[in-house]
Amino acid sequence: MPTEISSLKPDKIWKHFSNLLKIPHCSGHEQALADYICQLAADWNLEYQKDRAGNVLVRVPATPGHERAAGIILQAHLDMVCEKNSDVQHDFQRDPIRPVIDGDWVKASGTSLGADNGIGVATCLSVMEDRSLVHGPVECLFTVDEETGLTGAYQLKKDLLKGDILINLDSEDEGTFTIGCAGGADSELSLPVERRGRKARNLLQVSLKGLRGGHSGLDINLGRGNAIKLLARLLAEASSKFKFELVSFNGGSKRNAIPREAEAVLSVGPGQEKDLSRQLKKSFAAIGFEYRVTEPGMKLEIKKTADSGFPLAADSQAKLLNLILVLPHGVISLHPEISGLVETSSNLAIVETLDKQVKIVCNSRSSIGSALEAVRLVIRSCAALAEARIAQPDGYPAWTPDLNSPLLQRMIEIYRHLFGKEPEVKAVHAGLECGIIGEKYPDLDMISIGPTIRYPHSPEEKVSLSSVEKFWELLVETLKELA
Repeated sequence: MPTEISSLKPDKIWKHFSNLLKIPHCSGHEQALADYICQLAADWNLEYQKDRAGNVLVRVPATPGHERAAGIILQAHLDMVCEKNSDVQHDFQRDPIRPVIDGDWVKASGTSLGADNGIGVATCLSVMEDRSLVHGPVECLFTVDEETGLTGAYQLKKDLLKGDILINLDSEDEGTFTIGCAGGADSELSLPVERRGRKARNLLQVSLKGLRGGHSGLDINLGRGNAIKLLARLLAEASSKFKFELVSFNGGSKRNAIPREAEAVLSVGPGQEKDLSRQLKKSFAAIGFEYRVTEPGMKLEIKKTADSGFPLAADSQAKLLNLILVLPHGVISLHPEISGLVETSSNLAIVETLDKQVKIVCNSRSSIGSALEAVRLVIRSCAALAEARIAQPDGYPAWTPDLNSPLLQRMIEIYRHLFGKEPEVKAVHAGLECGIIGEKYPDLDMISIGPTIRYPHSPEEKVSLSSVEKFWELLVETLKELA
């Protein structure tokens, strides 16, 4: 097994992916990667353009003799979710991602890998570079800020794309054709808080960490713990037996990632530290048993801290903990017709304590518009009871499956011929840009494919080597057959 991923097969994909890992491209910081792609297009004498949002479009001429074939749009997003374990020193704006080969998997060392959607980007670059491929007119569309707001897709001009078929490269199960996805929307709460007029004393920092986290759509049904919810539960249980004052509560970092870590700073009465710690550990042991299968690495840390501040007033403390506890998180409902598919869910994603307010972000998803609004109504009601302000900006649309798609039927035949088995056809609970692009270009025939990626949006993210080979073989044959 090679030690460098650039030596893996298919060589072009892994060469380009290896280069991507050296270029910072967290959500909102994709400019360097976009400029890199533009430079490659110029070096390869390909037509390219970058729009005001930062999206990049590269046009690859058809193989001679195939100019009249249907135009194909290959689409991937430039940004990655940048997550790391708290004990890992890594600056995503400067440090390269450090890949590790582990059997059939490539993962990163203590950080997210960015295979979502770096493999898709590298695949587009491979098509741009490889002149031996047979295909009709190809457009490679690289969008920005997919992970935090789908900004690039929203800001696409309606006259930019010329193709008839769109193949999105952002799915995460080889052998699966995705033909639909959930819509989603955020709820942003702001809870006003009052603080006592004296400095906090005898401070303890209580941290819950080591949870697995994961994608708030794809992994929401795996029974993983939400560090924010569980820490609030620990504190609420302790507050019934011991008096303490909450100084701060913070957890989560990404809207579309299940929170892996959360921490609170408490002001404890003199001589109460040991008894409170004992109670927290007792409650944690019970939670650890509940999550013994899904969260084997979860741990509780309690230590003295020199952080200073003014503790929350009793009413503000109670409102905050109660609000966190009642806000919905997890699977709300399953699809009534598609076995195992989550129809509606919500992710309590971020809690951030400021001086005079606590900000809370929830990300909700559903394949049914009315069900999505029903969940947001519940969140709005929780905010009203806690006297919190709430903003609920417009979300992104669902992508409705089309089982009669000519592209789908053709690719099923191609997959069957290549690998001797049937592909799985499904919709996913994640959000894909196809819904937004499809609204702008309603005549596009669309499908989403990709290699097998596990645990995206977390430091456990990994991509299967063998699946990348099959994914590339399928795409190359599809381009040839549609030419």
